[in-house]
Amino acid sequence: MTEISPTPEKDFLDGSINENPVDEESEGSDESESLWIRVWQAIQQRGLTEQAMRAGTGLASITLILIAVWVMNSFFLSGTVTNPQKADIPYTSSTPTSLPGTNPSSVVYTGGNVLLDSIPRFTDAHTSLPAKPRSQITQYTVQKGDTIFAIASKFNLKPQTILWGNYHVLADNPHYLQPDQVLNILPVDGVYHEWHAGEGLNGVAKFYGVTPEVVVNFPGNGLDIASLGDFANPNIEPGKMLIVPGGQREFVVWSAPRITRSDPAVAKIYGPGACGAVVDGTIGSGLFLWPSTDRFISGYDYSPETGHYAIDIGGALNNGVFASDGGVIVYAGWNDFGYGNVVVIDHGNGWQSLYAHLNSISVACGQSVSQGAVIGLLGSTGKSTGPHLHFEMRSDTYGRVNPKDFLQ
Repeated sequence: MTEISPTPEKDFLDGSINENPVDEESEGSDESESLWIRVWQAIQQRGLTEQAMRAGTGLASITLILIAVWVMNSFFLSGTVTNPQKADIPYTSSTPTSLPGTNPSSVVYTGGNVLLDSIPRFTDAHTSLPAKPRSQITQYTVQKGDTIFAIASKFNLKPQTILWGNYHVLADNPHYLQPDQVLNILPVDGVYHEWHAGEGLNGVAKFYGVTPEVVVNFPGNGLDIASLGDFANPNIEPGKMLIVPGGQREFVVWSAPRITRSDPAVAKIYGPGACGAVVDGTIGSGLFLWPSTDRFISGYDYSPETGHYAIDIGGALNNGVFASDGGVIVYAGWNDFGYGNVVVIDHGNGWQSLYAHLNSISVACGQSVSQGAVIGLLGSTGKSTGPHLHFEMRSDTYGRVNPKDFLQ
């Protein structure tokens, strides 16, 4: 009989013919593959392919997580974990030692080194104490280039507090600030008040907008409520300086008042520049031109909070100064309160303009001037730290306005 050899099989991977007989292991593998194929075909026939894929993906994810946990436990988390920032503390006794306030039975030492399970603290020889609020007056010597605003910022105070704490030096006029002056620096925003005989705490406190207790309880004043007696006539020595925390008051404004054409002599108290009788003259247009050749602010801007109702226009000495609008001169000459040579123009329509610190004056009392006419030269006369034009505008309707809101 003719012996029939087994049918050659194709290799699954490369399609080559396998000439060797199939062994038992190969037969088992084929059967296993046939089983999975039949199962997959059954799943497809029942329309469960998508559900089977999702289930398979979930099982695969869980398997990967379990493998990762096993790897971490086996290779990374084995052994003793130590903290290099903590020192091992040797204990030669097996007797547990408890800290005050702890339960000794809960403290267990096995001997050897003990690792403290707490947040590590690093030794720092330097201790920063928070700054304590000041309660006393300090002194400051004015430096060249200082302004009320710069000094206030240096001590975290409002600029008006610098003025209210130094009336005897500055007289509420920021232009009085000069190098080498020694200023009182209050510990808080408020007013520095000199006590006078006959004053009462109730009246003084009310004048500054606070309660008497605010003055009495401030530690820097050194007042003892037990020995003060009646607030209406307290035992406070005349001449004693008191800090009024949070106190406020009106500024004493030394610029010229409203000088009318009919009564320009009202300005006599401000200096020899006051005029006598003035005849009627030019009426302004109500439009205002920039009064100098330069257009930058130097020194102080318009600042009602410091009583500075003007802008300080910088420029070179002897630059021209011009009439911002037409009108009549109602003040021309020296001002005794820090403004040096001053010109005031009444524009005849409810407006006036003031020009201060002039190096020289080119107009006279009662003279009519047109808009843009030269009225003087820029200077630094009076209380001034350098050449500039102190320029004010006031209206019968709006009061002392910010000139920058109206200048063309």
